[in-house]
Amino acid sequence: MRMRLLDANMDVHLRSLLPEKGIAAESASYRGWATLKNGALVTEAEGAGFDYLLTRDVLFAETDARVLQRFPNFAVVVVTLQQSPWFRYRESFLAAWGKSPIVPVPGRLVLWPTSRT
Repeated sequence: MRMRLLDANMDVHLRSLLPEKGIAAESASYRGWATLKNGALVTEAEGAGFDYLLTRDVLFAETDARVLQRFPNFAVVVVTLQQSPWFRYRESFLAAWGKSPIVPVPGRLVLWPTSRT
């Protein structure tokens, strides 16, 4: 089973919402990786069999995107939804998903939702 990792900066409630969308997910915090920086987190996640990371870290592209060159089968998805209380965030997430589900691209950093959603 393919697994997705939620960065420590993602709402922990997504761990229960994503399976409703057919996405198995674990959180970095649950794994004990909450303090790992981007490059180290990707290294650990890829080594543990995760196929992509969901993060809110919009600076990932500037600071650690080069780590993806070492892991061409791993993807990073930067979720650009505004942080808000869970009930509102859930609504925003589901609305964005309804317009355009998350589509990770191995070896690449993807912004989601795109400006078209």
